[in-house]
Amino acid sequence: MKKMLLHSCCGPCSTAVIDVLKDDYELTIFYYNPNIDTEEEYLHRLSEQKRYCEIIGVKVIEEGYKSEDFLSKVKGLEQEKEGGARCPVCFKIRLSRTAQVAKEMGFDCFGTTLTVSPHKNAEVINAIGKQVEAEEGIEFIEGNYKKKDGYKKSIILSREYNLYRQNYCGCKFSKE
Repeated sequence: MKKMLLHSCCGPCSTAVIDVLKDDYELTIFYYNPNIDTEEEYLHRLSEQKRYCEIIGVKVIEEGYKSEDFLSKVKGLEQEKEGGARCPVCFKIRLSRTAQVAKEMGFDCFGTTLTVSPHKNAEVINAIGKQVEAEEGIEFIEGNYKKKDGYKKSIILSREYNLYRQNYCGCKFSKE
């Protein structure tokens, strides 16, 4: 079974994605989200991710709160609307770091939970993932986890596990 480092934006989004992938991959969650607007929000989401993964027996690696990684790269894109030019930059930051860590730690491949959200464009995310695969030399596993009611399932599982569900992607620009 291939070892996958799965980037996760939050516990609720990871639920349905882990459920889809767990039989085909040995999963480890990588929690790296420099886009999150405050350290308090970051830690709250991380805590929920860890709590859920502890229940289901999946390991979590986290990078730490590094908002400067995001803010420095999106400079000039602050006024973009949610889904605009800022978002692909954010996806690339997180997928690139996931691929680097996966390679460093001897994983076979990497992926992301980002495509479970109906607010995220899976085609854009998967194209960025494939670009990062070529740049970093590690396989990206494409997915569109909102299909087959994946998002709906994530809501159900979040309720079942009483997970905190935020109402914005995390960056202060989307919050506004």
